Amino acid sequence: MLKQLVIGLAIILATGIAQAQSKVGVDYRELGTAQPTESAGRIEVVEFFSYLCPHCYSFDAVLMPWVNKLPKDVQFRRIPAMFSDDYAKAARAFYALEAIGEEQRLHTALFDAVHTGAKLRVTDEAELTTWLGKQGVDTKKFAAAYHSFGVETNLKRASQLSDGYKIDGVPAMAVNGKYVVLTDNIKSLGQVLTISDALIERSRKQSGNAAPKKK
Repeated sequence: MLKQLVIGLAIILATGIAQAQSKVGVDYRELGTAQPTESAGRIEVVEFFSYLCPHCYSFDAVLMPWVNKLPKDVQFRRIPAMFSDDYAKAARAFYALEAIGEEQRLHTALFDAVHTGAKLRVTDEAELTTWLGKQGVDTKKFAAAYHSFGVETNLKRASQLSDGYKIDGVPAMAVNGKYVVLTDNIKSLGQVLTISDALIERSRKQSGNAAPKKK
């Protein structure tokens, strides 16, 4: 019983410290106009990223273990950045893979292929399709999705959300349509997640819900 009490107090203290250290205008900014979320009844965490971004590639190794341990009331999703034509092509690849149910399986492998070894050109449809075929992807389905109306719609939505969140660099983390983590003052990629945890807790308290157990 005493051990459980000590652990409970430690968790409360750690959460309090994280919140105390997270300051608006320093660690995060609050949006003047909240953005719509797609995770009804849950706290939505969004990563804006690109397969072209080496910082996103480095961050992914830190991010994924954190995502896998998120509480049940938190929903994570990715939105690809749309800063240029090449970024838009990488975003198209992301949404096409998502449309055929292959993005989650190949996410890490695709990141690796782009940033290591022969350095796959994810912006080159033919080169990307050849690589995907070697990964067991139905390339005809991929090609159909790549040029589909659904993917075009998602690209437009990604551009709108990037503007709405005022994203000017990646990786970027946003919480519950209200908060964006600032990275100017961070000393490590892990600090982005510490601030994100504090913003998740802030969002949870605003909704009046208690924290569930982690997965």
